[in-house]
This record gives sequence, structure tokens and C-alpha cells, in this order.
Amino acid sequence: MIKPETRSEIKGYLEGFVRGLIEQHRPQTRGAITREARANYSSKEGVLKPFHEAIVPAEVIRLSEFERSFSTKLGTTFEECARLIALQNFKHAQRGFRTVGKISVAAASKIEQIVAKLGSHDEKDFLHMIEQVIHVQGVEMVERVAIADLYLLDERGYEHFFEIKSPKPNKGQCLEITERLLRVHAMRQAARPKVNAYFAMGYNPYGVTRASYTHSFSLQYLDMKNQVLLGPEFWSYIGGEGTYQEVLDVYREVGREMSKTIVDALAFGY
Repeated sequence: MIKPETRSEIKGYLEGFVRGLIEQHRPQTRGAITREARANYSSKEGVLKPFHEAIVPAEVIRLSEFERSFSTKLGTTFEECARLIALQNFKHAQRGFRTVGKISVAAASKIEQIVAKLGSHDEKDFLHMIEQVIHVQGVEMVERVAIADLYLLDERGYEHFFEIKSPKPNKGQCLEITERLLRVHAMRQAARPKVNAYFAMGYNPYGVTRASYTHSFSLQYLDMKNQVLLGPEFWSYIGGEGTYQEVLDVYREVGREMSKTIVDALAFGY
């Protein structure tokens, strides 16, 4: 359950996040450029759409770009909301947590071998991967860095590392995240429950239940049971049962209260 003061902090953070995006997309911020002038512009990023902009009203384009920008940056709001909630139940909670440590060259090589084989066979037991990595023997050491999107330390001294990414990762992201999670365990030389590293997805884009999740790359390259916290599972892990719905309610509340502000600022310029 989210405490009233934590809920207030989350709401204030989300309101500030939305206002910041609004300022980025206001007509005054973007500059008043006529359609004719924009058609003669050049863009190194290749984002010009002269025919699109010739027909669609500028107000609609601004609203559309605002939504795309929000969707792109949505994951960062999960990180901060999760951190605020975790402070209720954990001794320490930090975003962008950087860990520097040494692992054996043999362990580094084992991680590479494991990741290289992902998707080529049915073996995707993440717990077994952890055991392989922390028990491999080697004298020569190499320094490695691990940066977790969210790090939690509980009262028992147990550590929790989360990669909070898109619920629709591509193949490369699945492999990279698995490598990062295994690296954490190798650096700490510990398995669960002392060290817990997860791929956290803030929501399930396919439905409510875990069974409804059908993203092909995740199913092929990730151990969905032991490696991934999907939607409500992640929020319950940090805040207890029902936290997912409570967080969603705060997002909805901010949306209701700020919808007119968004439309007025982007569509009408005030």
C-alpha cells in the first residue's frame, strides 16, 4: 500500500514531468514556422515530413509529438515512482546505481558463452546461469562496471538490482540485459536471495495476466519465470500487493487534472 505522503510525492513528480514536456512542445518554444518555410528546411536527423505537415494542422502535430515524446520517456517515470515507493519498505533506494568491482576472466568468459547461446536451445534457466557464473574458478581478474536503473537495499543487507526497460525488447536488448544481470551476480559473488537482479517491465502491453504476454523476443531469449518481473509483479515486489493499481490510479488522476492544460498549451498556445 502506498502511503498518502508517498502518493503526494509521486503525483507532484508526474505533474512536473508533464509540465516539462509541455514546455518543450509549446508553439513559442518550437518557434512559429510557416508550412512553406518548413518545407525548405533541412534536417540532419531526417525528421522532416513536408507532405504530412502540409495537410495535418500544426496543433495536431504538436499533440502527436508530445505523445510520442511521453511514450519514449515513460520508463524514466517508472524508475522514480518505484524509487519513491521503495523508500517505504527498503533501507536504501537509488536510481542509476553504479557498481564497480572485479570478476575473474573465467567468469567474464562464461557470461559471454551463456549469452551467445541464448535462443539456440530450450535452456533458459536464469538461476542456473547465476550458479554457473559465481562458481566458475579463475585467478586472473578484470574490472567491470554495472549500472542499475534502480537499486534497493533491504534491512537484511540483501541487494536488489533492476533493469527497467521496454516490455517489448528486441533481441539485442534481451541479450544485453541478461549480460548485465549476470555481471552483477559475478561482481557480488552471490546468488539469490542475497543478491537479486531482475529485468523489470512496468506494465504488460498484452493484457492483465502473465499468460497473455506473447512478445516473441522476450519469450525466446529470456527466462520469463525467474528473470523477469512483469507489470504488477514488479510493483508488488517493491511496494506490496495492489501497488500496481495504486500507481496506475495516480497516473490516471494526473491525466484527468492535466488534460485541459496539455490541450490548451499545445493546441491553442496558452
